[in-house]
Amino acid sequence: MPACVRHPDRPTGLRCTRCDRPACPECLREASVGYQCVDCVNEGRRTIRHGTTIAGAPSAQRPVVMPVLVVLNLGVFAITAAQAGSIVRNQLSELFVDWMLVPALVSQGEWWRLITAGFLHYGPVHIALNMIALYLLGRDLEPVLGRVRFTAVYLVSLLGGSVAVFLFGGLLTPVAGASGAVFGLMGGLAVVVLRLRIPPGPVLGIIALNVFISVTVPGISLLGHLGGLVVGAIATAAMVYAPRQSRTAWQVGTIATLVVVLVSLIFIRDAALGQLVCDFRSGVCFEVDG
Repeated sequence: MPACVRHPDRPTGLRCTRCDRPACPECLREASVGYQCVDCVNEGRRTIRHGTTIAGAPSAQRPVVMPVLVVLNLGVFAITAAQAGSIVRNQLSELFVDWMLVPALVSQGEWWRLITAGFLHYGPVHIALNMIALYLLGRDLEPVLGRVRFTAVYLVSLLGGSVAVFLFGGLLTPVAGASGAVFGLMGGLAVVVLRLRIPPGPVLGIIALNVFISVTVPGISLLGHLGGLVVGAIATAAMVYAPRQSRTAWQVGTIATLVVVLVSLIFIRDAALGQLVCDFRSGVCFEVDG
């Protein structure tokens, strides 16, 4: 009998059904028809085309970024609650004061607040509602977009909501919360539903309900919600409607363009405000000459 091609000291009467080379039982793997040698199995794995989503992400990926974001937000909330000695009045903590979005302070050079404010929350109810929404939206959206694209949409939506507050909000009105990013995911999910030609009624109804709540309930930042919603929808549209031949370049270019536009708006607004002096007790800001 011929010897196994991988083990010359082992005579065998078996052969690979794909390459017809002699192979011992140790070197054979069960296939859909007969048995194939390990070399043919490995070659087949390299040549198999794996499925992708409409955004170009590998199919059947489990959400990873979404739970990380939830844990990160919960961790920041725990730190602020520990510093303040209260989970209800955690906004009194030093970290909260240093990170919350106050347009007047951003204009004075504290630009990090545009991002850090998206990881702060006022009390347990606020963070519970946002984290539940983040879980439900991320559970459906991250597998479609993929981890990197989902992260990009989340962060650019967060920035979009903060920039809207900086452009049109009160100079001394503090704003915090992941709502801008969450609304961006809502807008993204609506775009995905339209792209897949699924009836959009339920998703659009949820968005309309949340916008209505943002308008009618005091203390909610409508500007942050709408800014995140618009930016998130645009970013997701670039992900799922990008031409297949230049998908990556199209997606990266759109996200980069959004970031450049948002940063440019920050500079324009900052220049328009000039040099400010603010009295936080009276809630008054006024411009002074250089």
